Amino acid sequence: MCGIAGVLRISDRPCHRDLASLATAMSATLKHRGPDADGSWADNDKGIAVGHRRLSVIDLSTSGAQPMLSASGR
Repeated sequence: MCGIAGVLRISDRPCHRDLASLATAMSATLKHRGPDADGSWADNDKGIAVGHRRLSVIDLSTSGAQPMLSASGR
């Protein structure tokens, strides 16, 4: 089982927190759901950040890592 966490700032006021580190800290609490890999993405200007934890069950190679790309590269 994997885990995902995120934050969305809905206020127009400037954000004084580093959203990337916040998403990383939030997903760290989900380590028991996905101890094999983790990552985070943030856009402080837009006020959004997400973090995830990965549990390798089917594909243990790096080709199973997220984000996955389609054949077209999208």
